[in-house]
Amino acid sequence: MACHDTIGDYLTIIRNASTAGKAVCSTQWSRMRSEIARILRDEGYIAQFAEKTETPGQRRIELTLKYVNGVPAITGIDRHSSPGCRLYYDTQSIPRVLGGLGISIITTSKGVMKDNEARRQKVGGELLAKVW
Repeated sequence: MACHDTIGDYLTIIRNASTAGKAVCSTQWSRMRSEIARILRDEGYIAQFAEKTETPGQRRIELTLKYVNGVPAITGIDRHSSPGCRLYYDTQSIPRVLGGLGISIITTSKGVMKDNEARRQKVGGELLAKVW
């Protein structure tokens, strides 16, 4: 089975695990996925993440999901840009999610960061996902 949108698949794994009430979900490791997990942890959407090595040469990233009184901390997570239609924004036009209640994850020339940090550093880039 060919996987053409690895970030979209990653976000779907997180969304499905959160909706199903799972405590932990895991997927293949990549630097981009690790940076997205770091942002989600720093913003309080997941409890923690760790890199695991099950067999030599095959790293995985394991996310511990966060729930508040049995309700998932991640209400929604959406892929914005896709491999077939990349969407780029400059600093002034980065969209706000739910009027600032959610975050946008952006890949820039200075790395993967959330929308507020990109505005502060005055850099734009490809809008990967929106989380609320």
